[in-house]
Amino acid sequence: MTRNKSERQEQVLDYLERFGAIALQEMTEKFDCSEATARRDLEELEKTGRVIRTMGGGAKYGNGGIREVSFHEKQGELYLEKEAIAEKAASLVEEGDVIGLTGGSTTFMIARALKKRRNLTIVTNAVNIAMELADSDTLQVVLTGGVLRGRSFELCGPLAEQAVRSLNVHKMFMGVDGVIAQGVSTYSELEANIAKRLMERSGQTIAVFDRTKIGKPSLFHVASFSELKACITDGDAGAVLGDALTSANVAVYRATPFVAVEGKESAR
Repeated sequence: MTRNKSERQEQVLDYLERFGAIALQEMTEKFDCSEATARRDLEELEKTGRVIRTMGGGAKYGNGGIREVSFHEKQGELYLEKEAIAEKAASLVEEGDVIGLTGGSTTFMIARALKKRRNLTIVTNAVNIAMELADSDTLQVVLTGGVLRGRSFELCGPLAEQAVRSLNVHKMFMGVDGVIAQGVSTYSELEANIAKRLMERSGQTIAVFDRTKIGKPSLFHVASFSELKACITDGDAGAVLGDALTSANVAVYRATPFVAVEGKESAR
């Protein structure tokens, strides 16, 4: 529980940096405060220029963007949910497939799941994914060149894009930072560009994302739903996103994490 106004406001700012916006009701629930207190906090934060008030009493982050979270920060979030998404993704892979993996904590989990498989080729622009698969004797790994982005371990830029143009991928699992009715997006223009090049060379593109990405736009658009074959998530797409996905004929796979219950595993 938040103990004082200063601490609560800092937590609100941290939340806005991470997710971009917050509704008034959401703020009262997350920070255990009254609606009047929430309004006063947002009014004070607005005066600092760090937040912008929105209709309905909520707010969005004042610098117009969402803070990019590093791979290490993401890795510990929603571990079981990402593991479930990864297992569902692995179930769609067939022997002999050439699989593309962009960078990201969820695609990293997919790489781990694919280590159990045989006779696959993995194409990735993520150094950490390539290293995770490096000790496998049954998988062939193709790592693009390019300039390294330290926060995501992705190789980007003209060298990476040039390498991808000579490849043919059967299925590409693409990590994204934001999912709204207009499509999927990411924090980095460089990562958006390399993802687009991988999509061009892939027979199928499957977006993978946990529930925190749903309804949260990121700065750089990567693809509309019509360019996707499927999505895998642990969250509920909701009415608006659900209608957009259905209209675009995108298959949606709901991954359910398993938790231990009295010594047994059970669906959450």
